[in-house]
Amino acid sequence: MRHSDIWNGIDALAARHGLSVSALARAAGLDATAFNKSKRASADGSKPRWPSTESLSKALAAVGTGWEEFADMAQGRQGRTIPLIGLAQAGDGGFFDDAGFPVGASWDDIHFPDMGDETVYALEISGDSMEPVFREGDRIIVAPGMDVRRGDRVVAKTKEGEVLAKFLGHLSASRVELISANPAYPPREFAASDIEWIARILWASQ
Repeated sequence: MRHSDIWNGIDALAARHGLSVSALARAAGLDATAFNKSKRASADGSKPRWPSTESLSKALAAVGTGWEEFADMAQGRQGRTIPLIGLAQAGDGGFFDDAGFPVGASWDDIHFPDMGDETVYALEISGDSMEPVFREGDRIIVAPGMDVRRGDRVVAKTKEGEVLAKFLGHLSASRVELISANPAYPPREFAASDIEWIARILWASQ
C-alpha cells in the first residue's frame, strides 16, 4: 500500500462509522490530532509521515473493524459481508442445505473482500486437529460451489451431523479419507454414502 492508501483508509474508516478523524483518534485513546491532515507530511510537505501500526490497531479495535476490512477501504475495494459460524456449532443442524450452502438466520456476519459471484461463508476453527495449519480461533473461508480434489483443504459434513475441517485424502465413489494436519490425530475413513457434502477451503486467517 502507498502512503496515500493508508490515510485514505483511515478517512474511510472514520466516515463509515460516522466519525471525524479527530473523533476516531479520541475513540482509540490517541491524541485528537493523531490522524489530522496536518500530521500526514512534514511541515514543509517534503516528507510523508505514516501512522504507526499501534495507532492503526487501536483505531480498528475502537470501531470493531479487522485488518482485512481496512485493507479493502485503503485500496478502494468495497468488500462484502459473509456469514460466520463456529465449527463446533455448525454440526447442530439447520445451518446448511444438502449441498453445503449456508441457510437460516442464526449466522453471524463478518466483512470479507469481494469475490464476485462466488458463494462463500466463514467457519471459526475449534480444537487442535489441524495445527499448525489451522489453530483454535482461526477463521476459514469455505466455497461450497467449487470442485475439490485430493490434497485440498476441505470442510466435510457427515450424515450424522459432524462438521470437519481436514485435508482431503482418498476420494472415490465408495470411500472418503479425511486427514488431520496434527499427527496426533489418525486419518478418518468414511463410506462415501456417509458424507453429506465436501466443500473447499479458499482462505484462512492466521
